[in-house]
Formats: sequence, C-alpha cells, structure tokens
Amino acid sequence: MPTLLAVPNVSEGRDESVVAELAGAFSAGIRLLDRHSDPTHNRSVFTLAGPPGALAEALAAGAHATVEAIDMREHEGAHPCVGALDVCPVVFLGDADIDLAETEARTAAEAIAALGVPVFFYGELARNPARRERAFYRRGGLAELARRMVERQLHPDLGPRAPHPTAGATLVTARPPLAAFNLELSGATLQTGRAIARALRESGGGLPGVRAIALELDGGAVQVSTNVHDPVALPLAQVTERVAQLAALHDARVAAAEIVGLVPEAALEGFPEDLPIRGFDRERGTIEARLRDAQDG
Repeated sequence: MPTLLAVPNVSEGRDESVVAELAGAFSAGIRLLDRHSDPTHNRSVFTLAGPPGALAEALAAGAHATVEAIDMREHEGAHPCVGALDVCPVVFLGDADIDLAETEARTAAEAIAALGVPVFFYGELARNPARRERAFYRRGGLAELARRMVERQLHPDLGPRAPHPTAGATLVTARPPLAAFNLELSGATLQTGRAIARALRESGGGLPGVRAIALELDGGAVQVSTNVHDPVALPLAQVTERVAQLAALHDARVAAAEIVGLVPEAALEGFPEDLPIRGFDRERGTIEARLRDAQDG
C-alpha cells in the first residue's frame, strides 16, 4: 500500500506540553517522522506518514485535539495564520499517488469541518485560481478573514460560514513535498528584509515557485521566511545564493539557515557546508532518511 505524508501546522510553538499532546494525537496509529516548533513564530509543524485511510483518521484526531487545546483569541506569533490548525496539507511522493492524496485531503477536510471549523481549499484543490495562495486567506489575519466571511465576500469550501469562535479556520490541500526554508540576515533592517523578500518571490519576478516574507525575530534579527514549492527543481543552495546576492545590495549578508520539517534529499544538493542550518541534521533531516528509519524500526 502506498505511503502518504501530511504536514499539519498548528498555531502553538511555546507550550511544550501542548505540543507534545498534539503530536501524540496526530500520530495515533501512524508514524510521526518529525516535529518542529518555533516560539517566535508560535507554530509547530508535524510530519506524518501513513497509508490512505489511516492518515485521514489521524488528521481528524489531531484536528479535534487542536481545536480543544488552542484558543486563537489568545494567540500571538510572527507567522501569519488564520486558525489553530492553520494548514493541513496531504503530501504525495509520486505522481501516481496524486488522486489518493487528494481523496485523503478531502476526507480530512470533512472531518475538520464537522468540528465546526470552516475549511478552505488552496493550491491544486482551490475552486478557482484566485484562491490558490494561502496569502489570499491570511491577509489581515483571522479578524479580516472573519469580516470577509460574515459579509459574504468569502465562502468556505466546507463547514460553517463564520470562523470557529476559538479555532478559526483551516486551509487544506494535496501537494508534492515543498521546503519551508528560512534565512537569517546579518546587518539588515526589517525594511531591507522586506525588499529582499519582494525581489525573491515569484510574484515579484524572482525565483519560480518561491513565496517569501520578512519577519523580525526576538532580539531584532531579520529573517527571510520562504516556501520553495519545488525544492528538487530549485535546490535550497540556489535560493541561498540569490538571497545572498540581494542582501549584498543592502550591505547585509546571510548568517544562518533554518529548515522547518523535512525536505527531499535533492533539495540539499550543493548546499554550502559553511552555512549553519540551525537545529537540522543534514544526514537525517530528509524525507527519504526518515522513511528509511521508520521502515527499519
């Protein structure tokens, strides 16, 4: 039976006991390959692996636990979000599994909606091109999403026509692996970081398949936070090189990298050995390595 992955992102990255509880709920009956938490973003990302059917059941259990544990009325964090279970993508590792992944994503979405949480499909599952990007839903945050829904400017694909009172909304898709890849800058202001992010992202004429924003971290450091939608075709070394070029125009430089979750092995091809990737094991931080570990275990 084929293996699918899922990468639920929850809006809690500070309370270790809550994160551990959610990790257990999401991995019930399947494999938890990786867990990544960030207190500045106030976000945790779980990478799960399981067969069709069991994966959707685990996502439903995790969604229920997330709705119970996280109150978006109290949420603070640097990462844009609209819900306790903010995004819930199902990931296929080969084109032969696309239909399976889409079915699994829709099944999980129905379970999330049954909890009273509106679900919006993005990416390949979006009902029209305008709804493909997560930024379409996140602009202005949860308060703005609620206004758009209440005023009937935006209708969910599943679930109620207003955000859940504490859990907000959830974005769901099926997709191939991507890389959540961040670069910390030295000698940069937030304004500089935003200029670099604008020039880097695809919508600004930058690298294909790259989404980028700039964030100010605790202590004042500036981070360019990206999603690289095809890190096999565009390895992270190329993204790093382009950010370094853009930073040099502002008398800044790339000081460190961060990879959130797991990436395909090919994404690391040619990555500079002298650039630290904080908290990341280059030998075991890939999808292939963790799946081999899971099979051996």
